[in-house]
Amino acid sequence: QVQLVESGGGLVQAGGSLRLFCSVSGRPFSGYAMGWFRQAPGKEREFVAGISRTGGSINYAESVKGRFTISRDNAKNTGALQMNSLKAEDTAVYYCAVGSVLSLYSRVYTYWGQGTQVTVSA
Repeated sequence: QVQLVESGGGLVQAGGSLRLFCSVSGRPFSGYAMGWFRQAPGKEREFVAGISRTGGSINYAESVKGRFTISRDNAKNTGALQMNSLKAEDTAVYYCAVGSVLSLYSRVYTYWGQGTQVTVSA
């Protein structure tokens, strides 16, 4: 059983920064691609960023490109999402997920964390 736990969410003013973490246990993190998704109330779950198993491939949603940075440390079984220049539109519950391949589609990912709330005040 693979378990993921997000942390690092909170309340931040527009223009500020947060760093989210995803801790993976149960199986080696190196065996999975990781994606970050977010979901605001009443909205569809949205792809934010993804990274391949080795970190060789990275994808960002256009809405966050240039502001967010995804990374991973396989030795520590931890992924991260650095979020800079935050906007009110970034407010959502953020989820990390792992799967066999990097994908923009949530259905590809097998295991999900519980989510962490990010609130950006305008």
